[in-house]
Amino acid sequence: MNKTKITLFTVIILLVALFFVFDLGQYFNLEYLKEKQAAMDAYYEREPVTTTVSYFLLYVIITGLSLPGAAILTLAAGAIFGVLWGTIVVSFASTIGATLAFLFSRYLFREAIQGRFADKLTAINRGMEEEGAFYLFTLRLVPIFPFFIINLVMGLTTIRVLTFFLVSQVGMLAGTIVYVNAGTQIAKIEQLKDILSLELILSFALLGIFPLLAKKTVDYLKKRRLRK
Repeated sequence: MNKTKITLFTVIILLVALFFVFDLGQYFNLEYLKEKQAAMDAYYEREPVTTTVSYFLLYVIITGLSLPGAAILTLAAGAIFGVLWGTIVVSFASTIGATLAFLFSRYLFREAIQGRFADKLTAINRGMEEEGAFYLFTLRLVPIFPFFIINLVMGLTTIRVLTFFLVSQVGMLAGTIVYVNAGTQIAKIEQLKDILSLELILSFALLGIFPLLAKKTVDYLKKRRLRK
């Protein structure tokens, strides 16, 4: 690892450590959001641009450093900005933050991992080059996979940065809308798991798997036609 990588890695570790040392996670929970909603609404009315920019940057930092708090921030967007504007802000902030985490992972670790396990990763790399967008789209839509893990793991693959960005933007949109919309009714939410029902999770899973299944079916039909 060269000097630049060591410096970047050290800065990231330091920022993550400071987050936990100063217990900043206490500001990213449901109770705190409910308690401060009136104050945040009032500030947004006075300073709409400052509030939006500050919120956007905070969301990018939290997701870029893979820190806990994105779900609460998404609810906050609905509570403060409403469904439409909240969805737009979160959609771009979350995708930019995810892409930063992806790039950090790729820059810091991909070369070492690909070099050490090149023979074992050949098939995976080939699959990502051919169908990476479909796999990523499926992972983005299925809520059981933590988004920060997807960001970091995808950075270790050969998927293109632009593909990662665009697929993440589209793939995370459905979940973003659900959480932002829930944020408009923040007073009625007792815990985060109340937002996603089993039926909704299954719907997301089916929606995410469908494009991949469709592609596999088309590929299969093409192969059968060629054999004939």
